Amino acid sequence: MNKSTVSGKFDQMKGKMKQGVGEAMNDDRMANSGAMDQVKGHAKEAWGKTKDAARSASHDASDKAAADRARADERMRSEKHDVREKVTSMARDAKEATSDRADDFKRRRSA
Repeated sequence: MNKSTVSGKFDQMKGKMKQGVGEAMNDDRMANSGAMDQVKGHAKEAWGKTKDAARSASHDASDKAAADRARADERMRSEKHDVREKVTSMARDAKEATSDRADDFKRRRSA
């Protein structure tokens, strides 16, 4: 609930009372003014509820975006790890292949 909603409810109550007093005193001007206050109050309350709904939707969208970012960050960390593992594995394989060839060369030279 926000200021607009509270203010709208207040205007509705004030208008209801004004309208009742105006009708009891046979004062059309006061009764009409009370009816207008009620209309104004309904409009303010509706505006307040609209603002609350928009704020809620905005928060939901922000929460979803934050969750999406967190998943994307985790996916990126995982992909970076996989690339590092692949690079180090390729370097290890290259080292082993080079060592094997060097050993073969040494054996052939000593034979």
